[in-house]
Amino acid sequence: MRDALDAGAKRIVLGIGGSATTDGGAGALAALGARFRAADGSLLEPLPATLDRLDAIDISELDPRLAATPISIACDVDNPLLGPAGAAAVYGPQKGASPADVAFLDTVLARFADAAVSAGRPDLRQLPGAGAAGGLGWGLATFAGAVLAPGFSLIAEQRGLPAALATATLCCTGEGRIDEQTLRGKVVAGIAALAQPLGIPVVALGGSVDVRAESHLAERGVLCLPIADGPLTLADAMARAPELIRAAAARFARAAVL
Repeated sequence: MRDALDAGAKRIVLGIGGSATTDGGAGALAALGARFRAADGSLLEPLPATLDRLDAIDISELDPRLAATPISIACDVDNPLLGPAGAAAVYGPQKGASPADVAFLDTVLARFADAAVSAGRPDLRQLPGAGAAGGLGWGLATFAGAVLAPGFSLIAEQRGLPAALATATLCCTGEGRIDEQTLRGKVVAGIAALAQPLGIPVVALGGSVDVRAESHLAERGVLCLPIADGPLTLADAMARAPELIRAAAARFARAAVL
């Protein structure tokens, strides 16, 4: 973001997701000039391991260009910052966090949010998407005035998907894993929301398909098909992905003809 500002960017569109951290955007904010201090005034590294001692956030050196630069965040989930649907609880385990780690990270994020309010920033911990990318959505919305928008909607409009669907008889899509997160606003659910009112059936190929998500999506006119042709390790599934996708598409095409 700082490089973009240095290059003269007048608007920033940032895609977030797949973060390996759960830091509330502390690392990004530090790069933009924010400073985190303990009760004794000492400077803290922007890491969860040290932010459990956070007492105050110094934004006096936050890059002033942020205030004059519209920032849109493409975000495909609606998780809040904290709690059972928050950044730590939902995405922490995906990054290797244990139950104890999740509890610690949630406490750190809550402390971070409290310190932000004390620094005069809005309390956005319940903002849909605040928990995206380990809380990066919350951090940039709170300190940089970023506006979170569904990533699917942003890209769909840019690529003309609504107009393309209007003349379609079938829509084929896919996702690495079709599960509970899919239902919270990812591509397959987004396409279903556009296609269902038009009466257009949707076929979604997935590396794996959770049966509960499959049931919910079926109610929205989506047929979910796993691409695996038998028990596979993750490594084998990834290595054979092109072959498996072609085979699954062929199976669907034969079934549709019959």
